[in-house]
Amino acid sequence: GQEFDVSAFIKANHAEEERHPYAALMEESFDDKEEYDIFMGDFRSKANLIIRMIGGIEPKLGTSVIHQKFEYLVSTYFNGGIRDHLDPVTGQLTQESTAVVELEGINLPLTNLIHGLPDWALDDTKTNNPSFMDPNRVQIRNEVRSMLGDIATKVITWNPTDTWLKFRKVNLMESLRYYWEHDPSRLISAIDTFLQMLGDESSAPGSGQKLSPDVLSLRKKAGVSLIAVTKKVPHLLVGWLGQLSEKVKTLLSMNSILPANKMHLYEFLSCVATAVRDPVVRSNFVADVLSDALNTLEAPEMKEAIGSVDGLLSFLGVTGTETNPASVTDKANVERVTNNYVLLFSVFNQLLCVGKRCHEAAKKRPNAGIPVSESQLPAAQDQTVFPDEGTVSINDLSMNDPFVHLWPRILPALIQTLNTLFTLWHPSNQAKYLRHSIQRFIYAISDDEAYLAKNQGSLSGGGVFGEGGTAGSVVSGWDRRACNLAPKWSGWFNELRGTCLQLLGLLAGQRSLFSPELASLYPSFVNVVANPEHLKTMEHRHMIQYVKQFMDYFLLSCPSTLYQSHVSPIAAPFFEHMEHRLKCTWAPILKVSGASPEMTKSMTTSDCERAADIAMRGGDEWIVPFYARCGAFVGDLDFDTSEALVEKLRVELSRCYADMLQTALALKGDWALVLANEAREEQAAKRGDFSILSSGPKTKLYEGGGPVNADGTKRSKFHAAIQARKLQRIDKLCHFLLLENDTIAGYLVLSIVECLNYPDAYTCRRCLRICHRILETVAWVDRYTQMLGTQMFTNAVRGVVYEQKWMVGIEWDMINVIRDIYCRLVIGQSLQWGGQGAAMQAPGDPSSNQKFEQTKVADKPLQGGGILCIPSDLPRQVLAALPGITPEIVMQLEAKLNEKRSAKDQKDTLRDLLRIAADNLKANENSEDLGILGRANLSESLLNQKESARKNVIQDLPEKLVTHRMVMKKNGNGYQPDGAEMGATLFG
Repeated sequence: GQEFDVSAFIKANHAEEERHPYAALMEESFDDKEEYDIFMGDFRSKANLIIRMIGGIEPKLGTSVIHQKFEYLVSTYFNGGIRDHLDPVTGQLTQESTAVVELEGINLPLTNLIHGLPDWALDDTKTNNPSFMDPNRVQIRNEVRSMLGDIATKVITWNPTDTWLKFRKVNLMESLRYYWEHDPSRLISAIDTFLQMLGDESSAPGSGQKLSPDVLSLRKKAGVSLIAVTKKVPHLLVGWLGQLSEKVKTLLSMNSILPANKMHLYEFLSCVATAVRDPVVRSNFVADVLSDALNTLEAPEMKEAIGSVDGLLSFLGVTGTETNPASVTDKANVERVTNNYVLLFSVFNQLLCVGKRCHEAAKKRPNAGIPVSESQLPAAQDQTVFPDEGTVSINDLSMNDPFVHLWPRILPALIQTLNTLFTLWHPSNQAKYLRHSIQRFIYAISDDEAYLAKNQGSLSGGGVFGEGGTAGSVVSGWDRRACNLAPKWSGWFNELRGTCLQLLGLLAGQRSLFSPELASLYPSFVNVVANPEHLKTMEHRHMIQYVKQFMDYFLLSCPSTLYQSHVSPIAAPFFEHMEHRLKCTWAPILKVSGASPEMTKSMTTSDCERAADIAMRGGDEWIVPFYARCGAFVGDLDFDTSEALVEKLRVELSRCYADMLQTALALKGDWALVLANEAREEQAAKRGDFSILSSGPKTKLYEGGGPVNADGTKRSKFHAAIQARKLQRIDKLCHFLLLENDTIAGYLVLSIVECLNYPDAYTCRRCLRICHRILETVAWVDRYTQMLGTQMFTNAVRGVVYEQKWMVGIEWDMINVIRDIYCRLVIGQSLQWGGQGAAMQAPGDPSSNQKFEQTKVADKPLQGGGILCIPSDLPRQVLAALPGITPEIVMQLEAKLNEKRSAKDQKDTLRDLLRIAADNLKANENSEDLGILGRANLSESLLNQKESARKNVIQDLPEKLVTHRMVMKKNGNGYQPDGAEMGATLFG
């Protein structure tokens, strides 16, 4: 058949230049370049997935096609063939040159091919495995290895002189990382090539000149590729560790080495060190690699810089502007201050990079980093008490992770730095620095954040400094590349804070935070990370970082025996604060408590004096508008981008909070995978067919070799023991958050109930899932009845009956929560977890006609949970208070729910009742346009679905290709609810 031209199949440039055979069709099918880019990106992704699948099904065929194409590229472009689109200054090839573009086209197909090849097609060491030694497979393996070996040899020996061809060489060497694992004969040569490119003096400019953007890109890419290859095969480089260390020391001593490449080199050595078998040698090597960073952190001048707000601002050149405003543009001062920041940031970033690599390597060990010897793990899967589920010494933790023994030296400085950063945002400091025309920009957003807000979901932007970029829009006329400190400060504080918060997450994830060696520092730690004043004065963008980078890891990593001692002091003030922050954030949108939409306008430079006066007074007068505008100070940014930024921060905070709780309650993430595995195993046991455990999603290919996880990933050697520990934490964390601490439980549940009214479908849908988990866990507890039967039930009913536009698409989810509440609290029926399946009626209590017997799984929410034994009238009262609903209609509803218990029948019954209330409401409403808070039209309304279906007609197909994204872009995203505040407290 026709030759399969991989590069033409993958690249979009042929279509853009009208050289693709289907260019005319594509031109007629798209009006919008962004839509075209999205389509082509998806097209290339699917094409690469096909190549990967071909490699798994027909290894020889897939490899021969790629090898044939590679041979053509070698003969045509490796030896300086076609040279077009040259740089007029340097005479070198550019990104648009044919050779560069063609070589780019082979990169992803080669990566996906090798990644998709089955083990038997590459691994020649398993001579005792009959499936590997099948004669046909042996022949195929020999041919595949021969072709890939030829590609590897030609890539390594290729010595291009053009910067962009060097870039393509780096890409190709990275693509071979899955091959090096099976044939490392050329691996050390590839590593040496990466290292040479990091310190290539031939690309360094003369004295006083900067590296060109192309060379900078090459060096950064070489560093990233070096890490990618090393992470895959660190064990194959251990024998070369001594020589590699010397090479790295030589590179670090060079003045031309980039700061980013320094981080890459430290990461590189730490990756190799994690493969050293002796834990003591491993730890000592990592300590040696990080000795300079630790010494810098403990130096007197660094302690002074991070010890106070004044010290930090002086170190970063802010204080000097008070007496000498011109210092922000003085070249010598800018260079000195920039070097100060690089020194401070590099210390923490280096510790973070190395720590993360060590932690990743520890999790990949057979025991998944559990501080128990492998000989103890197999028996542990049948236990309910685990010796490692408590405080574990750093010495024991370091047997898996060589980084952890450094925490006693790192943590004091980390705590102090975070305390200083958080204190800088206190209203007393804002009142001082916002008044100064230059110093105020320490609180501003960065140009990069402005760009992300302006180009949400867009793939067509040209970057911060490109066409349509936001460079110089926050500090008018100045950007971070200029010789001016003011536009640099915002990015610096963002980087420093983000790195420190990631270190907190690492500290928790490595379990060092819960070790006895750090017990004396824990009160100081809590006083900083859970300080109510610090939490209150964070901007939304800071709180988003806090939730994602610290709280997520903290809740999942804490041993279950330490919840009361370690989680309570942090989680209690956190959940109390989040409930208040979210309520104040959405109040102007919902127009409650006298809040006006005008409050959501971000603070600009012209508002600083007034904001400083309000900050000086403090209290609610400052904090309420601060949350309403998400804390954002946008400097001189234009109004439209400022408005987009505030909207982005508002919804992102709500979403990351909901996602964090989903993760903690095993509704997503690693713990949800554990439950999915459990469900598959139960299903296999019921069917008596355990073969289903050896397959995962249909989009993946699997090689026989035992059970896999529900997501298709391979199970570890001690999978059962590891899963048993996670299952225990899943059960105990849910119980702790909802039943063991009144403050945590009260504010957690209240915040989720209130989220049902916040007009963001993403947040609401996820909070509905959390509501089911709450009901499964606590519906049987009397002190929750008021919260669930009145507040949660009212908000859920309101969401459906008001039919607001933002609610379109999630009405059935909301009705299912209404069903879950009513069944458990009123009619004695329990559901499966997540509100699934038919309702199960509990028998009446023989001792009383007004009671039900409790379910046998009341204390097991993952098996369905319990019911309220003494029925509550609160949900009945809520329904009876709806317009058009009488007590008789409510009793008829209950009769139908008792008669038909399937999920579909019960939800249809509830929908019919809620439609009556909605129709009565509509009859008394005016025609005011409320935007996303307005009522959905007939075609959108779930309650009127049948009537809508009768009136709808099938539209003609458009001549142009119209995608769902185009329709959404044209019509806008609509929706959201009305909201009278619900006043009760859970444990009042």
